[in-house]
Amino acid sequence: LAARGIKAKSYIAMRYWSPYTSDALAAIKADGIQRMVVLPLYPQFSISTSGSSLRQLEREFYADQTLRQVRNVVIPAWYNREGYVNALAKLIAAKCDLHADKPGGSSAPHVFFSAHGLPTKYVSDLGDPYQKQTEATVSFVMSRMRQLGYANNHSLAYQSKVGPVEWMRPYTDETIIELAERGVKSLVVVPISFVSEHIETLEEIDEEYMEVAMEAGITDWQRVPALGLEPSFI
Repeated sequence: LAARGIKAKSYIAMRYWSPYTSDALAAIKADGIQRMVVLPLYPQFSISTSGSSLRQLEREFYADQTLRQVRNVVIPAWYNREGYVNALAKLIAAKCDLHADKPGGSSAPHVFFSAHGLPTKYVSDLGDPYQKQTEATVSFVMSRMRQLGYANNHSLAYQSKVGPVEWMRPYTDETIIELAERGVKSLVVVPISFVSEHIETLEEIDEEYMEVAMEAGITDWQRVPALGLEPSFI
């Protein structure tokens, strides 16, 4: 931003670890900020992620007379932004290029998108847009991949199911096994709803799901890194 002539300060607010939302707002207040852009780091909007974070921010924001005077704008979702889509496609292509049959022939790697799941009631009963936005992201990314000359097959599944309630399907672990049973040997795994490395990429995908894949007969496993500091994403 500074290189573009934009003088801006950044504040990080987290729900379940420091710095908490209240910490960020206290710093914003202390610094006398007059204008603010709120950017959730969830590309796809869900009432359980961006929605709950924004509701907490709103409660704390409007409970303070000084903060209520700050002009603010919220970016609720950016699942279809060109920079986001192109950055994902670039990182996926780099992993596909590690395979000998990279353009999308019969032995080319299968591009496997794994997104954080939700209880199905969020979508069916509450109209949560998360699933449609996630599916749209996958469609945009694969369209970009085709523009780049890649014709790989792809799948989307959902991970991180917890508790006894029904969650969005298909599940990541079950889909990996089904792909192996269909003869797929090579996977390029994409953490589609995560922009930074954390327990659900480093532990759940890199260890637990890779073990499922190896046991099922997958012999080539490549995991696309989270976007992190990828320049085109920034």
